[in-house]
Amino acid sequence: MILEETSYWESIADEWKKTRPDRLWRKHSDAINQSLLLRWLPEQPVPRLLKTDTFDEAVGEGLTRFLQARAHSVVGMDLSFKNVQLACRGEVRVRGACADVRDLPFQRESFDVVVSNSTLDHFQTLEEISVSLRELHRVLRKDGQLIVTLDNLANPIIAVRNHLPFKLLNRLGIVPYFVGATCGPRRLQRLLREAGFEVRDVTAVLHCPRMIAVLVAKILCSHTKPPAQQHYLRWLRMFERMSQWPTRYLTGHFIALRAEKRRISPDGEHDD
Repeated sequence: MILEETSYWESIADEWKKTRPDRLWRKHSDAINQSLLLRWLPEQPVPRLLKTDTFDEAVGEGLTRFLQARAHSVVGMDLSFKNVQLACRGEVRVRGACADVRDLPFQRESFDVVVSNSTLDHFQTLEEISVSLRELHRVLRKDGQLIVTLDNLANPIIAVRNHLPFKLLNRLGIVPYFVGATCGPRRLQRLLREAGFEVRDVTAVLHCPRMIAVLVAKILCSHTKPPAQQHYLRWLRMFERMSQWPTRYLTGHFIALRAEKRRISPDGEHDD
């Protein structure tokens, strides 16, 4: 099963590297993720930070260069060895690990911060998300922070998408790769608490109409010059004002949560 998943994601990354179909859209996606991390990461660099997949770095600029300013050591992991290699190329302070987030090879309390942006929403079941959260809790140090984003099931478009057959959506070009089980903000908060985390912040991000925005980005990337493309990216970022609205969980493509690992009391129970 793991070998099949690895082969699948390597083939997707290889195809994207050849054709670069969404490179303008990836810039917007990276900018949204960086903006979130600027708000939520500690101001001072932490000793060790884990990023739970390197697909962003395999198909675009990604986040590892940005994260190096926020951590003395960054570990980028992925099921795909090829993706890990690409993420680490030319980066002195980025180490790679070929690993499965459901069964991490790291020792307990190895990291101060974990960044997991849209890694856990590519599994078949919610149970696999729960298993992954428990593993991330295990490798975080006491009071360590987890920043996690998942496809937002409270968004009606995501809810409809997840009820339709993947092969049909993929054939129509609506989803470029497999999307799995996910949940809304309340359910994810519950899963985090069950895994031993204390939720500190919750929001929703990426509020532009994604399918239309990706299509327009492809057209602009092929037929316009950089100034027009930059103008489009600035326009897309204006949609993020909707993260302050009461309707943010209906419009945001991703739910984003910041959680801390709860301390363990002498009797082995989590302190509240």
